[in-house]
Amino acid sequence: MKAVFSVSLLLGFFMTQSAHAGILQAKSSQTREVLSLDGLWYFTMNASLVSTIEEATDVDLNLMPVPSSYNDISTKLSVRDHVGAVWYKRTFFVPSSWNDKKVWIRFGSVCYNASVTINDEVAVTHSIGHLPFAAEISSLLKFGRENSIIVEVNNILTSTTIPQGNVETLISGREKQFFNFDFFNYAGIDRPVLLYSTNDAYVDDIDIKTDQSGKDGLVSYELALVGLDPSTSLEVNILDKRGDVVALSNEAADTLIVEDAQLWWPYLMDPNPGYLYTLEVLIKRGEELVDHYKQPFGIRHLEYTSDQFTINGRNIYIRGFSRHEDSDIRGKGLDLPLIIRDHSLIKWIGANCYRTSHYPYADEIMDLADQLGIMIIDEVPAVDTDDFNDELMENHKQSLTELHRRDKNRPAVVIWSISNEPVTQKNESEAYFRQIAAHIKSLDTSRPITIANAAQFDVEHSGQFLDILGVNRYEGWYQNVGQLDGIYQRIIEYATAWHDLHNKPVLITEYGADAEEGLSYLPTYIWSEEFQNDVMSEYFKAFDELRKESWFIGELIWNFADFRTDQDIRRVGGNKKGIFTRSRQPKQSAFLMRKRYWQLAYELDNATLPDDLDPYTSDAAKLKKKVNVDEL
Repeated sequence: MKAVFSVSLLLGFFMTQSAHAGILQAKSSQTREVLSLDGLWYFTMNASLVSTIEEATDVDLNLMPVPSSYNDISTKLSVRDHVGAVWYKRTFFVPSSWNDKKVWIRFGSVCYNASVTINDEVAVTHSIGHLPFAAEISSLLKFGRENSIIVEVNNILTSTTIPQGNVETLISGREKQFFNFDFFNYAGIDRPVLLYSTNDAYVDDIDIKTDQSGKDGLVSYELALVGLDPSTSLEVNILDKRGDVVALSNEAADTLIVEDAQLWWPYLMDPNPGYLYTLEVLIKRGEELVDHYKQPFGIRHLEYTSDQFTINGRNIYIRGFSRHEDSDIRGKGLDLPLIIRDHSLIKWIGANCYRTSHYPYADEIMDLADQLGIMIIDEVPAVDTDDFNDELMENHKQSLTELHRRDKNRPAVVIWSISNEPVTQKNESEAYFRQIAAHIKSLDTSRPITIANAAQFDVEHSGQFLDILGVNRYEGWYQNVGQLDGIYQRIIEYATAWHDLHNKPVLITEYGADAEEGLSYLPTYIWSEEFQNDVMSEYFKAFDELRKESWFIGELIWNFADFRTDQDIRRVGGNKKGIFTRSRQPKQSAFLMRKRYWQLAYELDNATLPDDLDPYTSDAAKLKKKVNVDEL
């Protein structure tokens, strides 16, 4: 358990930072305590009622659950379609025992703009939804007494926000938010709100990078430490899954060897997927423990070339979904039962990856993906990016900075997605995405970057800056509707054209067709479950032909589950391209997809097929199945 080399950053070790640079998760430890502010908060949409919010009467009930989106909870149209600011308020106690500590507040996400006031003093503001923010609030608190917090949340999107939108005044005088993206513009405090304490010396951030050397793992880390002085000392341990120390150091930055390392593997690529180690940091003054923090991580090596994408030396073939954080009533609010249901279905169907379309997902979702070995294509909230301008670019860069800061240590994150369906056919998009791509590359070169691109390959300008070409294509639906017989040839030609132009790996990031649950037609007809199956089957044929080329690296269907959209004559209660319903029940297509993904897992990763993949029909069918499997 020796270090390959040891770099003691003495300047950083003894530094004191005034700003809260890191965004580590709030976790209880030997030195840190966490209090949740989740629950029912008072709520109003009327600025004049904020001072008497406890008696506000502008909504059905002047209470709103946190975390949740507020839109679908009320019975009022004015709440669902509200544009502008709303206000949340509650009271809370901070223990007297925290009086000599630093106290922080951390929001998992507020959509989209937040201004937080504690005891009538502004504590923190933040723009860009779906990403966490935190601030030290010690000087604002009354220890051992009641405190009040008010959060003003504004959902207005403009041409410079991430994502973009615009507000127009209708003939009735009502304001309406317009946007180009095809999902509902949910708003509110949609992820947990936590208070946590630290001492005056603490770990502010951790940056971990890993690699392989034969059977050993190389773990390079760098700590951002605050409040240390010559009387403090540092211990850094790498713990295995059992909690045993497998490597250690006393430095703020170091590279350690983990002998005979257990690598982090994606689901079904190894019998033990998602293996996580823990980097444990302890700050001491003499025998006193001052701070204690644990950061999970996985040891794995990614490599990407013009025709390959590998993990730990093995080719990756991505099979999975683009998804949404979306459910009935809660909207985009964190829903732990739903998260477990979703990932149970992901394992059941044999998928190994999903894209966080079209924004970063909750910490709790990302934690689960790390643990299960589900690869993540991590996407910023830049959707249908257009009207390119300098202020938009700075906000876009900031969203990437915050996403990287939060997710840089996650082994599940294997690709950064820097936008979804931007208008890259415009000439001005070239200079814009040159800078956006360079920005994320300045933060991380260990992971490839992509865009889920809907623009035509021969007129768009972003592909030259990407490592992997993400392609959204809806043959048989948006393109050449109903023409099943053209899908195979067109998809092969389209994917090949992207590769030939840029000489880079190609990943289908979206394809599919809407299907209304229970709608059935023979012969097949659009919107039926049969048609959704038939579209998928034609794509499967094309994918299998493309898989003969090493540069074709995967397939993500749109979408995992049906989801709510803005009102549109094309959308009957929302987007119905899910292979699961919004209540997470399978359509016919889920069973078809399950057969494909498990057969791919068997062929590519030597996974064991589930016993219930095909129900019994006859001995002849059973024999045919055995022959087909043996041919894989």
